[in-house]
Amino acid sequence: MRFIAFDLETTGTVPGVDRIVEIGAVLFNNNEVESVFSTLINPQRSIPAGASAVNGITDDMVFDKPLIEDILSSFAEFCQEFPMVAHNAPFDSQFLLADIKRHEMLAPRGVILDTLPIARKVFPGLPNYKLGTLVQHLKIPSSNFHRAEEDATYCGRLFIEMNKRISIGGKPPAIENLVSLTGKPEFKFPQIVRMPKQMGFML
Repeated sequence: MRFIAFDLETTGTVPGVDRIVEIGAVLFNNNEVESVFSTLINPQRSIPAGASAVNGITDDMVFDKPLIEDILSSFAEFCQEFPMVAHNAPFDSQFLLADIKRHEMLAPRGVILDTLPIARKVFPGLPNYKLGTLVQHLKIPSSNFHRAEEDATYCGRLFIEMNKRISIGGKPPAIENLVSLTGKPEFKFPQIVRMPKQMGFML
């Protein structure tokens, strides 16, 4: 099974208001990493101290990095139509969606799956379902957390472990069954067609 695991780091928690400062996406193929998309993003604003305390990303690290509108098309091309997984996927998806709409950019075309509600069903009884807790529970090798590429990799490994537990006869579960486990309707990014801007004319 080929899928994309992705994660973002941001300046805050409000999509459309706060900004993305890092994107990490990892393409898995047959349970192994095939390729990686990872970049810091210049948010064109100062990163709050609270956000830097969590992810370690500072203004100095992003001042010469590309803008989000320079990255989204490449990100969409990397993701193609592969299923996309993230831990607490609505958070990351809404940040990306805000920028996709704002800049009328290409978007990934695959269905988005949230490993958080799936983990609650596959691993009942844990004290919490934070990514770090699940990684520790499954003994997935780890070092740093709250950096996009690393967290995307952990999320991908988590998704693989969950699939192993719910597969039948070694066959990965169907996408529609995984969507059902999230308890939410299927979600994909809208495909926005950029319309030419009309110029005004003076009579």
